[in-house]
Amino acid sequence: MSAALIPRIALIWLLVAQVLVILPHLLHLPLWVVGLWLLAAVWRIQIFRMRLRYPGGLAKGALLLAVLAGILLSRGTLIGLDAAVVLLISTFILKLVEMQTRRDALVLIFLGFFCVVTAYLFDDGIVAALYSLLPTLALLAALVGLQQSAFAARPWATLRLAASLMLQAVPLMLLLFLFFPRLGPLWSLPMPSDKGVTGLSDSMEPAEIAELSRSPELVFRASFTGAIPPREQLYWRALTLERFDGRRWSQSGYAAIPRAPEWQQRGEAIDYSIIMQASGKPWLLTLDVAEAGAENSRMMSDFRWQRVRPVDRPLLYQARSWPQALREPQADAAMLRRALQLPAEGDPRSRQWAAELRREYADDQALVTALLSHFNREPYVYTLRPQPLGRDSIDEFLFDTRRGFCAHYAGAMTFVLRAAGVPARVVTGYQGGEPNPDGNYVQVRQFDAHAWVEYWVQGQGWRSVDPTFQVAPQRIEQGLAEALGADERFLDDQPFSPLRYRELAWLNELRLQWDSLNYGWQRWVLGYQGEQQVQLLQSWLGNLDWQRLALALLSIGGLLLGALALWLLKPWQQRRDPMQALFGRFERLLYRQGLRRAPGEGARAFSERAAGALPEQAAAIRHFANCFERQQYAETSSAPGELREALRALRRAMPWRAARRHLGEPR
Repeated sequence: MSAALIPRIALIWLLVAQVLVILPHLLHLPLWVVGLWLLAAVWRIQIFRMRLRYPGGLAKGALLLAVLAGILLSRGTLIGLDAAVVLLISTFILKLVEMQTRRDALVLIFLGFFCVVTAYLFDDGIVAALYSLLPTLALLAALVGLQQSAFAARPWATLRLAASLMLQAVPLMLLLFLFFPRLGPLWSLPMPSDKGVTGLSDSMEPAEIAELSRSPELVFRASFTGAIPPREQLYWRALTLERFDGRRWSQSGYAAIPRAPEWQQRGEAIDYSIIMQASGKPWLLTLDVAEAGAENSRMMSDFRWQRVRPVDRPLLYQARSWPQALREPQADAAMLRRALQLPAEGDPRSRQWAAELRREYADDQALVTALLSHFNREPYVYTLRPQPLGRDSIDEFLFDTRRGFCAHYAGAMTFVLRAAGVPARVVTGYQGGEPNPDGNYVQVRQFDAHAWVEYWVQGQGWRSVDPTFQVAPQRIEQGLAEALGADERFLDDQPFSPLRYRELAWLNELRLQWDSLNYGWQRWVLGYQGEQQVQLLQSWLGNLDWQRLALALLSIGGLLLGALALWLLKPWQQRRDPMQALFGRFERLLYRQGLRRAPGEGARAFSERAAGALPEQAAAIRHFANCFERQQYAETSSAPGELREALRALRRAMPWRAARRHLGEPR
């Protein structure tokens, strides 16, 4: 078959659409895919110019094997989401060379729509959503150009029609978005490898939190029902670490038990909602102590909240917290043993100091206060560039270097408390957050990662303290940038991050407004899921059931389709042909004489039949018919005045009295 079966304009729009589809994937596609598209595009153009042939079976097989080999070399496997996306894009490209018939072009267009959707696996922000309209528009233009219509040689007319089709689909899209029930996924897909954000892990070593402190990646946004609480109250809990091996703090096996601990509500509650970014981890971020409304989640034995599935997409959930809650005032022996665990050997100076503190302070609360005062009084330094520590890391930090950040202080304090016989553990999460006045919410980023201490007192339960506050209170009250010394620049390895230039008022205001726009997108579009949809529809429809929902969907859908039909047809703008109007009056005039035009009977045939039935008026009837044919079908026609005059002459020639008697009309 010849390449002429695919119109030129359709081929052009297909090439444009492929460029637009592939462009957002370039950040995670191997470079050889770009070379593959250039090869396919040049080959396709040469086929259209009849200088190359379509690939044969051997060439197709070789290209497919080359693609599979490229995926295996660049991804290390042919299985998985990353490899599947590369394979899909590659087949979308290769189909361009193989395309011969209109059916092949339709397959390529529909495959292109599917490729547009896969881009949301890597980026579902508002910019990505708006950009996806461009490849969709190009694919629609290719579909229009494929129809061999009057648009086949007019690219801009094709584009305008495609844009019109997209605009016509918007009302129906909004209707389905608002009313169509949200169904949970039947299965979950693994996150693309380059989408995962490095975050907290289920264990802690100081170097890891230091690495997080250099990352501006967004973790979550939290909006509050009332005023935003002071920054020093925003301790976002993620994990509780109880095991210590001399270098690393990690979770105990008991923490995985889904048993809600005993606690009592005290003080005022804080109501807030969180949009958490994809982390690939199952735990949620909350203030202490929380009741969270996230689907398929529960409180674990260490007061953290955890989902059944990892957070592999932005997640919106509601929560209520009681910061002054009483947490486990009574504890069993097993919990106390876990909160007192230490390695059998190591850090002898810290153990000796803990024994001295115990002898001096018999009361646990007094011992904790003395330890905090030590961090505040002695020349400790908050820094993200501490000196490397050796085998006895706690001893070297407390008595030699005295330089570190939250992980050093929280780990050292927990060690000393345990050595002194006070049950304690490390809590990791995030502290603070940047308020955004445009939306009354805070945005928490990876550099807000933090660690603090919980200790247990009989009858008072778990109590939280932050030794970092004693060393660098500005870290808690103002943020990481204000806590760093003059020799350390905030986000020094992120020169293009706008967060580095917050002192520029206009740039910072622009950044906050853009973030507020993205937050609204995530909250009202990406976060419009089951619970939020039900609440909105109930506010509109009252008690919600499937009959009422179906009725609302059909009613509003019918109104939208009716309005769209009126907009497309515009019956109020249609003008009746004056020639046809005069011919209709001619038909009614003869009908009064008992002559009715048969269905499908032409103007000439009807006039000849009427002339035969009315011989006295035959000349006037034929004159009108000749005028009508001349003005209706001739290349140049005069004004309808001549036809109107011929109709008047025919009316004057009609036997009115006889006609009335014939039709039974009154005289």
